[in-house]
Amino acid sequence: MWPSATNATTRRTPAIDRQVRDALQKGNGLYRIDESLLHRLDPDLIITQSLCEVCAVTPSEVQRALAGLKRTPQLLSLNPTTLEDVYRDIEAIGKATGKDVQAHRLVESLRSRVAKVRERIQGDRPRRVACLEWLEPLYCAGHWVPEMVRLAGGVELLAEAGAPSAVVSWERVLGCQPDVLVVMPCGFTIDRTATELDLLTARPGWKDLPAVQAGAVYAVEGPAYFNRSGPRLVDGVELLAALFHPHRFGHRIPDGARRIA
Repeated sequence: MWPSATNATTRRTPAIDRQVRDALQKGNGLYRIDESLLHRLDPDLIITQSLCEVCAVTPSEVQRALAGLKRTPQLLSLNPTTLEDVYRDIEAIGKATGKDVQAHRLVESLRSRVAKVRERIQGDRPRRVACLEWLEPLYCAGHWVPEMVRLAGGVELLAEAGAPSAVVSWERVLGCQPDVLVVMPCGFTIDRTATELDLLTARPGWKDLPAVQAGAVYAVEGPAYFNRSGPRLVDGVELLAALFHPHRFGHRIPDGARRIA
C-alpha cells in the first residue's frame, strides 16, 4: 500500500511522493529503530511486515538492532495480500503469543460478519467501483481492497485482488466509468484528504464521471479501515457495503466515510 511520509500534514501528496521515491532510490530507509528502547524492552517476540518497502523498516535495520540484544527474540514477519491472509496472520500471532483460542474465535467472528454482509446485499446488482489510494500520482488500491469491494457487493475496476497498488492514469479512471468512486489515500484521515481534493476535481472530465453525476464519490478513513492489514478491514467491508447499497442500510453514510461529490 502507498503511505504518507513523515510530517505529512505540511506536505501535499506530490511532495510526499517525491520524498519517498528519492529516499528509496538512494537506498535509505524511511524509519529508524530506537535501539536503546528495544534493548530495555528485551522482547520475546517481534512482529514486523515485509509487504510494503515504504511502510517497513529495512531488513538490515532490523538485523542491526537484533544483533545488540541479550537474547534473540522470535521474529514474526507478516506479508498479507488478501483478506484470507489477514485471517491467517491473526491465527499466527495468536499461536506466537499463546492466544490460539482467542485468535481463532476472532477470525470466526470476522468471517461471520462478512457472511452477514453478503446475505444482506444478496440479489443486488454489483456496483462498478474505483478505489484510489493516492492522488498524485494516482494509485489504485490493491492487495485486499479489491476483495473487500467484491465482498461488499462491488466490482473493482482499477486493481486486481492480491496485486500491489500501482500507478494508474487519469485516462484509465475516466475510461472505466465507475458508478462509485472511493478515495482512501494511505495514511490520510478524511479531513486531510479533503485538503487535497483539488488534485482530483481539477482534472479534465471530472464532472463527466458517472460517480460524480450520481453523487457517489466518497472519502473514507484509509488508515483505519483500508490501508493496514488487521481485523478492522472487516469494518471496511461493512462500510463499503453501506456506500454501495444504501437502501439496505437505511440510506445513512456510515461513520468513517464522507460524501465529497
